[in-house]
Amino acid sequence: MEFFCYHRDRVGSLPLREELGEAHWAYMDQYEAELIARGPTFAADGETPTGSVHIVDLPDSAAARSFAFDEPNYQAGAYRDVLLRRWRNLLGRTMWEFPGGRTDGNRYLVIGLGPGPEADPQIPTDQDELIAYGPLLSDDGEVWVGTAVLVRASDAEGARAVLSRDRYADVEVHAWEFGGRR
Repeated sequence: MEFFCYHRDRVGSLPLREELGEAHWAYMDQYEAELIARGPTFAADGETPTGSVHIVDLPDSAAARSFAFDEPNYQAGAYRDVLLRRWRNLLGRTMWEFPGGRTDGNRYLVIGLGPGPEADPQIPTDQDELIAYGPLLSDDGEVWVGTAVLVRASDAEGARAVLSRDRYADVEVHAWEFGGRR
């Protein structure tokens, strides 16, 4: 089962995250084979971290909760909240298989949240810039609650355009970069 996990930073937690950097890396190393995508999000300045995205394939919801809540930064109080949802990998690949590579262009996390009937259930026709794409689902995997996308785009508005304009109650766009040990 695939899960989307977005740990959002608590204001002022950067020193704590820096202190726990190696503990975070060591924790994530345990999940290297299960990770579909990972990486930090940033404020509009492109410098200040605001969160950490992980898309991971785990056996069940209990394993996903352990993954999200046993993470060292979460345990130390660096995060203000966690969005943890079932997810479906419609591209069928990992971020490391993205043909555009790790470094060229601007990358974004786009999260569109319901309510209502499912929006954007199909992969957009122009998928060359998509790094990860899939629906956010209820715990049982039956009910659509949103869509999460990692995309390369010229700017935040271009990233936002990957989701239908009027089909979501809320859409968030965050600067994002490929994660993992360098």
